[in-house]
Amino acid sequence: MSSILLLPGLWKRLKKNKGALFGLIIIIVAVLMAIFAYYLAPDSSPNADLQTVEIQAKKPGYQQLFLKIPDIRNNNANWFQYLLSGRQNQYRLIPITAYTIKGDIITVNKYVDEDTTVLQTYSVNQLTNHHPEKLNQENIITKKYWLGTDKFGRDILSRLIIGTRISLAVGLIAVLISLTIGIILGAFAGYYRGWIDEIIMWLVNVTWSIPTLLFVFAITLALGKGFWQIFIAVGLTMWVSVARLVRGQVIAVKELEYVQAAKVLGLNDVRIIVKHILPNILGPVMVIAAGNFATAIIIEAGLSFLGIGIQPPQPSWGLMIKENYNFIITHNPLLALIPGFAIMLLVLAFNLLGNGLRDALDVRA
Repeated sequence: MSSILLLPGLWKRLKKNKGALFGLIIIIVAVLMAIFAYYLAPDSSPNADLQTVEIQAKKPGYQQLFLKIPDIRNNNANWFQYLLSGRQNQYRLIPITAYTIKGDIITVNKYVDEDTTVLQTYSVNQLTNHHPEKLNQENIITKKYWLGTDKFGRDILSRLIIGTRISLAVGLIAVLISLTIGIILGAFAGYYRGWIDEIIMWLVNVTWSIPTLLFVFAITLALGKGFWQIFIAVGLTMWVSVARLVRGQVIAVKELEYVQAAKVLGLNDVRIIVKHILPNILGPVMVIAAGNFATAIIIEAGLSFLGIGIQPPQPSWGLMIKENYNFIITHNPLLALIPGFAIMLLVLAFNLLGNGLRDALDVRA
């Protein structure tokens, strides 16, 4: 029985696997979080890069009183621009410990560190645009950092949420690149065999012999550091496993009666491969795609940690670990452990889903 015939009952079989169901739920939550990241993040500035160095490296649950000072900026971002890249803050946040108001003057104790404050004065009318009755409601706020702040005083939770986009985007684009190259080369190698198969398998073996990270380093150095370069670099390292799998599946499937019948009817080779062979090997390809998705997330995190992946101030989980790993042996290890847990959970989710797909598509189960 071909894999395509099993797809209508795939969900029924998949939902019996609790691990796969858990992984699927985590992935759905991560996708929704990535799409609506700037609406969910407490800090909705681009890349969640609002820095308040006075409150750097604070532990989860930290609360701080702030004075909001208007910052004249032209921000006409519509809802779609907000969804894609956030919105520039139209105010500055001054951390304070206390304040007093006398007439039109507000005096604040600006927080510098745990033992130091500095007195500063501001005009109430300027802060409130001549609406002094709104001072307490709009200009004096208390913020809670649920996961603490990093070494630049940025909100860890916001950067974690927005960093989900990077991990999922790298995984998605890398998998698409690897599937495209791997399916094309693997299908031609398995269908035509002969010298075409030998050349393609020679290319597969040569690529396979190069250590993955070394190959990614070379591609990254050739293309440069950046957002899109890392997608291409990761994608070009994972196509070999897809090509080997597809080649083996095509070799097995092309001898079946329906493929021979298609040849007898005079259908061209490309149509036979695309219409009749590839849909029937979809199951194993889905399984390896889930595994490659998890691998891409780990590779991206590793490259960002080493400094040749996603560049600051973009919030990559690997970059977050790099920026805060020195706190592991000091007073606040969670700054580095939290993005590490996020990577582990998302990778685990894709691996559990891949295992569930493998079992659900197994005709002998």
